[in-house]
Amino acid sequence: MNRRNLLRASVSAGAGALLTSGIAATASAQSVPPAATTTPARGPDDMFFKDQDLNYNLLTLLGFARYGLVDVGSALAVASQITDGDPSSAVRAFTAAGDQFAAIGDASLAAGHTVSARSAYLQAATYTFAATYFVDAMGAPERFAPLWRQQQAQWDRGAALLDPPVEQVRIPYRPDSAAQKTSLPGYLFSVDNSGRPRPLLIFNNGSDGSLPFAWSVAVAPALERGYNCLTFYGPGQGLALVDQGLYFRPDWEQVITPVVDYALSRPEVDPARIALMGDSQGGYWVPRALAFEHRVAAGVADPGVWDVSSSWGLSRFPPPLLQLFRSGNKSQFDQAIQQGLASDPAAGATLAFRSRPFGFDSTFDTYTAVQQYALTDELVSQIRCPMLVADPEGEQFWPGQSQQLYQALPGPKALVPFTRAEGADLHCEPKAPGLRAQRIFDWLDATLA
Repeated sequence: MNRRNLLRASVSAGAGALLTSGIAATASAQSVPPAATTTPARGPDDMFFKDQDLNYNLLTLLGFARYGLVDVGSALAVASQITDGDPSSAVRAFTAAGDQFAAIGDASLAAGHTVSARSAYLQAATYTFAATYFVDAMGAPERFAPLWRQQQAQWDRGAALLDPPVEQVRIPYRPDSAAQKTSLPGYLFSVDNSGRPRPLLIFNNGSDGSLPFAWSVAVAPALERGYNCLTFYGPGQGLALVDQGLYFRPDWEQVITPVVDYALSRPEVDPARIALMGDSQGGYWVPRALAFEHRVAAGVADPGVWDVSSSWGLSRFPPPLLQLFRSGNKSQFDQAIQQGLASDPAAGATLAFRSRPFGFDSTFDTYTAVQQYALTDELVSQIRCPMLVADPEGEQFWPGQSQQLYQALPGPKALVPFTRAEGADLHCEPKAPGLRAQRIFDWLDATLA
């Protein structure tokens, strides 16, 4: 779900209630990215849909082929069933593909074909998860949680057939000092059953990431290089959101420290060789956590995120709407947003999708909360471990922030570019997971040696 539509949401909201009719007419026709966001020129090699959400989603799926989560031909066949700009057709196509591969998995497992069953279940989860990006836009937000649980069940069936199988774990967690202790869902992927200590990669997904995404960008390349890998759903992510009602928090060290505590309890983890990688919004959470958690030997942010709120378009609000927000006029701000979004359902769906993990009913409260998700020079100066910061060309959501984080880092560091010329542009390098893995893991190998 494209963050750039958050700007359209804010512009539409201002137009609906606060702006003159002339400005409103202009604003309603706009579909522009947030402040400082860039959209790289695209050619026929990577433009399958004019709809940017659909196109980026398909590019990500095609990249997943590198680690066996789709076949390119199947992904293109599914894409051919989608009408450009029609989220309902995307949900139908992706869920149908998920159901089809799940049925293949069931039949293969019943016949004793374990490898085929595993492959089919993992593909089923990948397609079903893709549908979750579009249920809000089709006007069916009530399908989000059931579809998420469905893709998780499909993934679990496939991952149980890995060799060795994934180990589902619970990571003790306390939401705040006054709350009763609970736990977060975790998934430990091991290279083998020897139990001998190995380097561990802890993978921190982004705001909407899944286990298929984690597999492609972290788990699979880690395993093939001899790293065990631990990933998890933090508050506001995945099952922690849909099953436990836990929501995002900016002080992510309160999440990562329990994860590291758990990792250090495992005999197959080398305590001197723990790395922490964060993708997408994880590019904020990881450096934030590393400012406080010093048992991690290396960190990776892809991309570097200095200020999460910059992708929410606040600086581009129409002046009257911005004044309402700055003055703390919650009721009038929320009313203006709702009036404006009434004429732009697509922008409203984007806002609903992006707001869900924050847990607020009020748009004012969500925008207020997201301001807290920002690094400072003082925070970053506390990071002690070496860090790699990925810098993809054409970063859509936080352009320039990889360089900003890199420049502020006090210790050993690397800024690693990914370019369009090598097919590795765009947020999280969706088209080139193999190249991404080569550069990041080669750096990790050298850093943890």
